[in-house]
Amino acid sequence: MKNDPIVFQAKIYGFDLDNCAREFGFKPEETWELSLASNEEKSALEKLYFPIISAKILPEMLSEMFSLVSQKLNRVTDATEKSPDIIAIRRQNKEYLMAFNPMRMRN
Repeated sequence: MKNDPIVFQAKIYGFDLDNCAREFGFKPEETWELSLASNEEKSALEKLYFPIISAKILPEMLSEMFSLVSQKLNRVTDATEKSPDIIAIRRQNKEYLMAFNPMRMRN
């Protein structure tokens, strides 16, 4: 199967999110927010939030990875929200899948 590496990487990323949430004592109402980011956006997010989990992923895999991790986090997506397409990802120089908790700002 050609998608096995993506599924495996999404599973590892999900484990990292669970472990980090336990380590930092996330409450049940605290959730991860997912974002695709360029190198500059990654730096900006890292200055704003802590903890933050990032993974550099090939543009071809980024959309599917975003979708798989969203499913793992049980995020409900409405009809207007869909995974970004590869053309938009490449045009915007997205390289990273970022997860952060918007309630945990860096001091």
